Amino acid sequence: MNIGITLLWQTLAFAIFVWFCMKYVWPPLLAAIEERQKKIADGLADADRAAKDLELAQAKATDQLKEAKATANEIIESANKRKAQIVDEAKAEADAERAKIIAQGHAEIEAERNRVKEELRKQVASLAIQGAEKILERSIDPNAHSDIVEKLVAEI
Repeated sequence: MNIGITLLWQTLAFAIFVWFCMKYVWPPLLAAIEERQKKIADGLADADRAAKDLELAQAKATDQLKEAKATANEIIESANKRKAQIVDEAKAEADAERAKIIAQGHAEIEAERNRVKEELRKQVASLAIQGAEKILERSIDPNAHSDIVEKLVAEI
């Protein structure tokens, strides 16, 4: 009977041990396990949130890069248009300057031609007077006969 009482005491001690563990040891262990699980779940949620934030940041960076490239292309296109406009304006200005220079050249040539014609008329008039003097064998006073000389110059 000794074994039965011992077994009963052991069973009772075990039951007290299990009750003591369930009452005082298990709740803190379960609380620690639950807290650890919560920390792990929060960490995983934070990691997922960080991954989503990273994806959003990468998408935003890609959009900003595309926008910057588009802006750069617009600026380049605008600069090329402005360059073409400047070149066209320079060509137009050069054409106008060329036309002005040509017109001045023509005016100078015309003035020189008129001067040379006038000089030739005077020389022809002088030669005509000299020829007339020889023909008439007398001297013609150019001051006295200026109207005749002018008329002769005008006819030539």
